Amino acid sequence: MGPLIVQPFYRFKQKAPLAAYIINRFVTMLIMLVLLGLAVFGLMELAPGDIVTQLMTQQLMAGEGRSNTNQRNFTEEQLAGQRAALGLDRPFYIQYFSWLNRVLRGDLGVSLISRAPVSFLILSRLFNSVILNLISLVLITFFSFLLGVYFSSKAGTKIDIAVTFFALTLHAFPGILLLILLQLFASVTNLFPVTAYPSFSFADAPARFVFSYLHHIFLPLLSAFLGGIGGTMRMIRATMLDQLGQPYITSLRSRGIHEWRVYFHHAFRNTLNPYITGSANLLAGLFSGSLILEIIFAYPGIGRLMYEAVIQEDINLVLSNIMFISFLVLLGMVLADILLALVDPRIRYGKD
Repeated sequence: MGPLIVQPFYRFKQKAPLAAYIINRFVTMLIMLVLLGLAVFGLMELAPGDIVTQLMTQQLMAGEGRSNTNQRNFTEEQLAGQRAALGLDRPFYIQYFSWLNRVLRGDLGVSLISRAPVSFLILSRLFNSVILNLISLVLITFFSFLLGVYFSSKAGTKIDIAVTFFALTLHAFPGILLLILLQLFASVTNLFPVTAYPSFSFADAPARFVFSYLHHIFLPLLSAFLGGIGGTMRMIRATMLDQLGQPYITSLRSRGIHEWRVYFHHAFRNTLNPYITGSANLLAGLFSGSLILEIIFAYPGIGRLMYEAVIQEDINLVLSNIMFISFLVLLGMVLADILLALVDPRIRYGKD
């Protein structure tokens, strides 16, 4: 049975190495997601606290008031019955594969705390996080290339040394400290809101919401921008300097080709490869960093949703959040590999 599967794939790999590579990366991505989910289920099993007690406490608070919400009111039989009803009495790996079976059928389950569908909770927050991180990525990319290419032409000058030192400082500066300082700045000056989202919805006043939203997210965007531009700009500047020192650049200049063509038509194109490779890590860093950002600035994104789910030990919501964010990050890495092959014709996967 093995050769019947391996041999056709090997022949397919010889004919279409890039397609075979992409398929292999997607299969690897799925395996990594499955193993990651199993690890998360195991860690949540080891976490302190008991979600069943929380659920029964909420039921008592809703039905009988706060006077009967002491944990001593819960008998072991009641707790065991609730665990059995939720399927939490089984080993964590059986719970995980049962959850995975539901996911393959398109059912992410419901939140154990709010009882709302997990897919609805994620989709209601996902758009906010994607918008914030995409705007950050576009700004970092644009200004990193602009400044990196410009200061590569000023290498060794005083302004280049000063900007390089400033970029290194930004790259090394703790992101959480920068967020706290910006939060304090907003609180003291009242120039910007201390929260990152308007108090009214888009449907109430679309035009006013757009301007209010831009005003609210300015400081969070500034934090993400300052945290990402330092390292990215230094990488592009270093890559440009490396390309400008290559023999083919000297040959182009000796033939009298204009300097702007040397920079942008030849050297600049070769800076795309390391940036595309690093952009997947940059996007992953933005998504992971937005967790702290969304908590500090009360931004209703998927990172804050995951934080609330972890605090409440809502395993369905935690696992779905982590798997979804991991899927986006791994998908970004696969897309980066595809873009590399499209941008650089020298890359041929699977060939000697």
